[in-house]
Amino acid sequence: MPGDALTRLRVAITVFFALDGFIFAGWVVRIPAIKEQTGASASTLGLALLGVSAGAVITMMLTGRLCRRYGNHQVTVVCGILLSLSVALPPLTHSALALGAVLLVFGSAYGGINVAFNSAAVDLVRALRRPVMPSFHAAFSLGGMIGAGLGGLVAGHLSPTRHLLGLTVIGLVVTAVAGRTLLRIEPPAPPEGLAPEKSVPRRRLDSQTRGLVVTFGLIALCTAYGEGALADWSALHLEQDLHASAGAAAVGYSCFALAMTIGRLTGTRLLERLGRTRTLTIGGTTAAVGMLLGALAPSLWAAILGFVITGLGLANLFPVAVERAGTLAGPDGVAIASTLGYGGMLLGPPAIGFMADWFSLPAALTSVAVLAATAAVIGVATRHAAEH
Repeated sequence: MPGDALTRLRVAITVFFALDGFIFAGWVVRIPAIKEQTGASASTLGLALLGVSAGAVITMMLTGRLCRRYGNHQVTVVCGILLSLSVALPPLTHSALALGAVLLVFGSAYGGINVAFNSAAVDLVRALRRPVMPSFHAAFSLGGMIGAGLGGLVAGHLSPTRHLLGLTVIGLVVTAVAGRTLLRIEPPAPPEGLAPEKSVPRRRLDSQTRGLVVTFGLIALCTAYGEGALADWSALHLEQDLHASAGAAAVGYSCFALAMTIGRLTGTRLLERLGRTRTLTIGGTTAAVGMLLGALAPSLWAAILGFVITGLGLANLFPVAVERAGTLAGPDGVAIASTLGYGGMLLGPPAIGFMADWFSLPAALTSVAVLAATAAVIGVATRHAAEH
């Protein structure tokens, strides 16, 4: 495939990653307003929000098969349309039950597009022969930061209905433009002429390959557990345990998210210099040290520094894990690793909550360090599969 076609394909896939983060963050910042509109209690809202998770997990496993049958690019575009349309539905509901039902649809589109564009990205990484996977996930992070920032700006001026309908229009326009490129360009074939040790043939999903894919999925789980835990509990930790103001507490997670974005933007260079095994091992170890500081530091700024170190450490673990799973087993591998990763993001917040009740919140947050260290150990244990 000509180099300019690969470049256009890379831009189109990057745009879909950014759009996914943008739309999802735009929905998240309007949750409080939609909670008030539906009259849901905290517990019933929590049950309704499970619709996103349930839809995503169910669809992720199905999308691997759809990608094999219809193609990664086609499924990405269809899910982009569904994601854009479904984000407008939550503010039209007036009960927690109806909200849960539409979030099931939204979650299905979100889970589907994640598997589809990650699968497309894995094919492109193989064709480019460069470890550019982190750059796609950096686009997702940047899209999320822009979506959240824009949502915060318009929250006081636009109703949730108008705001999320605006996201639908933006999403459909972006999908139409980037989707044309995606549908016109065939997925790249694996590069020819590679030395055998550099080429990773796609394996049939036998028990050995499935075990290896699940192992990489566990790295994704360990990483996403930390992301979910910090998203939901970092501000409360800074406010409750270190007596920070609400504004200063919010800065903690923002610094973590910014560090992850910077880590992913520099991830390709890091992978080219260190290789996958050392990136996984050093990243997991760095995140573990950072989270111990973030959880146990006696002062606000030391804790925020710990969050930044954690973000830099975790940044490239998920992209590398998904890329390796996809290289081994195609869309099915991406589906398995993504489902495990998403499971980790779901598991993190409630697990931290239970442990905080049993012990304390700082002690509970050290579980993020334990799982980050576990990811580093798995990285060493799978070093042959990671490098070849």
